[in-house]
Amino acid sequence: MMGMLLQFLYVLFGVLISVVLVQAQDQSGYTEKTTSIFYISDAKFIDAGVSKSISPAEKSTHLQQLAYVRSFPSGERNCYRINVTSGTKYLIRATFFYGNYDGLNQPPQFDLHLGPNLWDTVSFPNASLSEISEIIYTPSLDYIHPCLVNKGQGAPFISTIELRTLKNASYVTASAESLAYYRRYDLGSITNLVYRYNYDVYDRIWVPHGFNQWTQLSSTLNHDIFQNDYKLPEVVMSTAATPINASAPFQFYWDPDNVNEKFYIYMHFNEVKILAENETRTFNIFMNGKLFYGPLTPGYLTKNIIYSTSALTGATRYLFSLAKTGTSTLPPIMNAMEIYKVIDFAQSETEQDDVDAITNIKNAYGVDRNWQGDPCGPVAYIWEGLNCSYDNTPRITSLNLSSSGLTGQILSFISELTMLQYLDLSNNSLSGSVPDFLTQLQSLKVLNLAKNNLTGPVPGGLVERSKQGSLSLSLDQNPNLCESDPCIQQTNNKQPDGDQQKNKSNIVILGCLQ
Repeated sequence: MMGMLLQFLYVLFGVLISVVLVQAQDQSGYTEKTTSIFYISDAKFIDAGVSKSISPAEKSTHLQQLAYVRSFPSGERNCYRINVTSGTKYLIRATFFYGNYDGLNQPPQFDLHLGPNLWDTVSFPNASLSEISEIIYTPSLDYIHPCLVNKGQGAPFISTIELRTLKNASYVTASAESLAYYRRYDLGSITNLVYRYNYDVYDRIWVPHGFNQWTQLSSTLNHDIFQNDYKLPEVVMSTAATPINASAPFQFYWDPDNVNEKFYIYMHFNEVKILAENETRTFNIFMNGKLFYGPLTPGYLTKNIIYSTSALTGATRYLFSLAKTGTSTLPPIMNAMEIYKVIDFAQSETEQDDVDAITNIKNAYGVDRNWQGDPCGPVAYIWEGLNCSYDNTPRITSLNLSSSGLTGQILSFISELTMLQYLDLSNNSLSGSVPDFLTQLQSLKVLNLAKNNLTGPVPGGLVERSKQGSLSLSLDQNPNLCESDPCIQQTNNKQPDGDQQKNKSNIVILGCLQ
């Protein structure tokens, strides 16, 4: 419970949220010494998988949060449920370090889903290195389901899941697309170091990147740089790259895997020098020969960000060129850049009321099935015993819990599945009465309650719909149940002697007075 409380507090105050796989059992949190990030166990966020330690040789040379993995040797899809604030923008990072945890020296390949949608395919070109999947995502519900999907190429595993809240005004896209990390560069680096938290309050990972036609400019800033919603680290923004040839443009490019891929670019600028009165630095930004933005004059101690207002797509190469204007005395500069690839999350998540209802049913009855992640999607991993409609937002339309070892009464949570058309609770050990709330399920066409221990009258609304033919109602082998009200028990004490032994098991007769 402590882990959950910690997470909620971090969400509320916008502090770093980190969930780490420490061990399969509950463990207290710890602070990573090199980053000062506080990590907690994942045990409260998933009820599947096994905790495994990486090899001792690997453990001695890697950060503490990579020392353990959670492995999923069974089940096609295994999912976390992490509570978030709907409508808030998050940076979500999943890290995978194999570390030969299984002694096989053969890293697996598997899919990573977010809810019902494919996020990434995880593979390991170099087993000695960690793989990272990172996304900027705004959840529409108050939880997320990161899922690992077995594709028959080894057991999926994960090392850490980390969430950070971002400013909603940052990483603006045309239609609230989800953005997968593609590149993030510290262009002016003079240390060749990777920077993350606590240099970066959002724990973005900044990788140094140079080019043989660039040189670096730097400044020891005596004042804080004016911040914008992106809050880039000062150690990154206090250096910049510029062409060695002051008359040449500043150029960079990338080649997509296919022309249909969509990208957003975010370019960060800050003048790192105090310019003399006769110096100016103004330039235009071109993409593939066409003006992208300009003219731009970076401000001193002021962070400027230039980004694509709509997704870039349809090109085999994206060539950016920063060229100084005719009146500029200095060449262009750039401090940092980020490139993200659009992920099309086409599959909508199941209606939250339905998810809450079916989750409560699962927990209350202790349903022993691999019910994890989104109940309705993707279709290949729909929960066993469910059917759904997919017109707009997926809705649960069928629930089959026949022969599932259910005990107790029929749960009121079922009434919250308001689009239910088919309900089969037969061949269990359910007791108590048939509840009136079942009559509220206006779309219900089939109700099977046979072979249970239900008692008392059946609600008249169900009986009436059955007589009208709008509801298929099955109630057989509930010996103490009747279809009319009031129900009384009658005892037959005056049977002929010859019939008494024959009807011994039927002495108690349930009757209904009309």
